[in-house]
Amino acid sequence: MKPSPLTYHRPRSIDEACEMLARVTPEGKVLSGGQSLVPLLSMRLAAPAHVVDIGSIPRFDAVTASPELGVTFDALVTHSALEADASAATVQPLLGRALSLVAHPTIRNRGTTVGSIVHADPSAEMPAVLALLGGTLTARSVRGVREIRADELFAGPLESTLGPDEIATSVTVPPARPGVGTAIDEIARRHGDYALVGVVAQVEVEDGFVVGARVTYVSAGELGQVVDYSDTLRGASATDDRDPLWQQLAEIARENVETDADIHATARYRSQLVAALTGRVGFAAARDAAHDGTRKPMPMPTGGRS
Repeated sequence: MKPSPLTYHRPRSIDEACEMLARVTPEGKVLSGGQSLVPLLSMRLAAPAHVVDIGSIPRFDAVTASPELGVTFDALVTHSALEADASAATVQPLLGRALSLVAHPTIRNRGTTVGSIVHADPSAEMPAVLALLGGTLTARSVRGVREIRADELFAGPLESTLGPDEIATSVTVPPARPGVGTAIDEIARRHGDYALVGVVAQVEVEDGFVVGARVTYVSAGELGQVVDYSDTLRGASATDDRDPLWQQLAEIARENVETDADIHATARYRSQLVAALTGRVGFAAARDAAHDGTRKPMPMPTGGRS
């Protein structure tokens, strides 16, 4: 299929892009990497009258990383570029771990991480990562600059709180902290498919035992929802997955996280994946925290797309 007729705009600066978008609002859409919007246009699931392509704006693809301030990546930073950035991987290892699960290399080479976040797909990894880490998105318009916290960004599936005249210009995530580990895993039918269920965990450990645990989900639960399992896991061993508290975590997750059925999986099967992955990923994050002083990149599973 082909997109509906539209007017294509190609600004050369962010100020020009904001002015263009303001003129065509609310009939305009912003295009960056295009890995989400272009398929929607081709299938006519989206039919904007105007597309503002920011992909040619120079010097709009920077990644900056600081142990004090975290990692900031601009709107045109691709998944593959952010995944390969050594400083970003050091400051916040969860970024690279999650990005390696996003789709196929071809899509990661073109798709932008900021674009994936504002697309707000419940089956995508990066919105879940942003929610768990408590990052911030910066948006610009002719009205000025606005900072949007992760817990205020997602209005629902495929819907963000960005205004129709706003352009997401960058995202900042906080740095990893000593004693706090992260992990991500997901199950997909085929490598590169959307995850049937994914789990992202952040666990805090002191003296070998869990003192805090937060988890968010891909393709399960509410988009952007972070579940606090600290009361359930407090005192669990960070090095022994036979600790009964890890089994208890899996069952509590099964009971508390809502799942839906679609053509890919039943709600019951997804619920089983939630239970299995929450325990597994939670323990991996705890182990990551316990070995913080000698942390090495975690081996990444295959699967998933975004």
